[in-house]
Amino acid sequence: MTADVMDQATGAGKEPAAERIREMRERINEIDQAIIDLWLERASLSQEVGKTRMASGGTRLVLAREREIVERFRAALGPDGTQVALLLLRSGRGPL
Repeated sequence: MTADVMDQATGAGKEPAAERIREMRERINEIDQAIIDLWLERASLSQEVGKTRMASGGTRLVLAREREIVERFRAALGPDGTQVALLLLRSGRGPL
């Protein structure tokens, strides 16, 4: 396999593979956009929950709820799930 035969965009050596890679990447891009949209919606809802809770005299954070979320992501995704959950929580609560 030579460099001039290889599809530069996909790294595949043959066209059927290159086409399949392009199709999968298109779906990955769609999934990424859905994740971004859901991330933003979740952050907005989480911020609204916090504002509503504080306006009613409640606490800014509910640590038991945060632990529950971290555990759910860890159970589903393993150690990386913990990191994803922590990033989600941070985006939803804003700076401490």
